[in-house]
Amino acid sequence: MTPDEAQTLIDEIASQFAARTLEERLAWLHDSGRRIVFTTSLGIEDQVVTDGLASALPSASIVTLDTGRLFDETLALITETERHYGIAIERFKPEAEKIDRFVATYGLNGFYESVAARHACCGVRKVEPLGRALAGADVWITGLRRGQSAARGAVAFAEWDSDHEVLKVNPLADWSLAEIRQRVQDRAIPINPLHARGYPSIGCAPCTRAVKPGEDERAGRWWWENDTQRECGLHVAGAASELPARQNA
Repeated sequence: MTPDEAQTLIDEIASQFAARTLEERLAWLHDSGRRIVFTTSLGIEDQVVTDGLASALPSASIVTLDTGRLFDETLALITETERHYGIAIERFKPEAEKIDRFVATYGLNGFYESVAARHACCGVRKVEPLGRALAGADVWITGLRRGQSAARGAVAFAEWDSDHEVLKVNPLADWSLAEIRQRVQDRAIPINPLHARGYPSIGCAPCTRAVKPGEDERAGRWWWENDTQRECGLHVAGAASELPARQNA
């Protein structure tokens, strides 16, 4: 798909999605005839998308990034979700030699030392595997919502991702957390038990904590950093996936 072709779809999606249900939005993508990949972190939003895909877009490939540092609850949910919907979720793991390089340079938990080190870890464990997961895809579906954080407040229904040269579609962009939770309740969607323990956003175990009262949904991710734009790089243009040289103190 070229950027011009993607822009045509972006304009159509912008005009079509607002008045449609999740299933209608996903079915509309089915009519595009494109190769579609959904990347799930097994978070509550992504479980809602998986539920919609099961009925409205079963031809979509569902993949997850198994970073090697996920919570046990997340790993168990992968298997539970596959069983619940009768689907296969393809796992993409980081390359062992790149993990070894990171550990040799920074130490196993070196991502606590600096933002650069944390970006390097996310690059090896998430960004590079994502590139492999999206290879050959035309459309990338995500569970991004505007209400997740200030940094995601302008998330559109669709955009062109120049890094991976895919049309990135966010069918839950305008959904609230309350709507997500109601959908989970109404349809008995399996979710991560950590959500009930104060984890609205769940990533790697060493980099995720429960949120405090009044904090936004993603405040528990990389909480030791001061940057209010904290992201792992999956949804940031130009995010590096190579390991940078360590800076001397």
